[in-house]
Order: sequence, then C-alpha cells, then structure tokens
Amino acid sequence: MSTVRDMIRKKGSEVFSISPDAAVYDALIMMEKYNTGALMVVNGNKVEGILSERDCVRRVDLAGKSSKNTKVSEIMTKKVIYVEAGQPLEECMALMIDKNIRHLPVFDGKELLGLISVRDVLKEVVDVQKFMISQLEHYITGGGR
Repeated sequence: MSTVRDMIRKKGSEVFSISPDAAVYDALIMMEKYNTGALMVVNGNKVEGILSERDCVRRVDLAGKSSKNTKVSEIMTKKVIYVEAGQPLEECMALMIDKNIRHLPVFDGKELLGLISVRDVLKEVVDVQKFMISQLEHYITGGGR
C-alpha cells in the first residue's frame, strides 16, 4: 500500500494555519472559507498545536464561552499527534482509529508537508482497492494477450 507521502502528492500539500493569538471565531471563518475541519496553529515557523471543529464545539460552545472572545491558544490541542511522510497508510489509519482523531499533520523531519483527514485516508484506501480489483480482473480474464 502507499505511504502518506504518496497521498500528500496526490492531494496537495496546502496547509491552512492560524496564529495562537487569533480569536476562535476567526478560525471558524477560515475553516468555513477553506472547507476544512482543522487548522494548524503556527507561531512564526513553529507548530504550536492543532485546532479542529470538534475543539471549538466542545471547548467553546459547551463551556459557555464566546468564540469572539476566546483565543485559539486557549482551546487548541497542544500535544499534536502526527505522522512521518514515509509511514505506510495502514499505520496512519490505525493511529487515527486508536487515538480517535480525524486530522493528522504530516512531517518530513521537522518540515510540515501537509494535513490529512480521515476522508483523505479513506479515499486513498478505496482508490488502491479499485486498482487492485481492476488488476485482478485483468489477470483473470487474460486481458492484454
């Protein structure tokens, strides 16, 4: 099966980020604008955390806070779970299931290469399975002779 790097090459490496000092409201506006469920929290060139829609709902709305008066740094996930670009897709899926997370940053050493979602992983798995089925059908029917 393919690696996370392969998936990033197909998907693209654009990562949307926000400052830890920004208001959660601004993060929600960005998520809506870019149709993403998570943003990397970056200060300068340093990743300080990740912010998901789930964080916003659970740590702002359910806590009775205002998204306009709450900073991203107050609710972001500081201990970022990530994968290395060379890791197999299976490991990525297992990690997402085990940790119950929907978004994973992808690093190559210290360089942030991208951000993948559970949807991206599922799409890649389906694409690989479709390819394998097509190859097996081709083999079984003796195609190409």
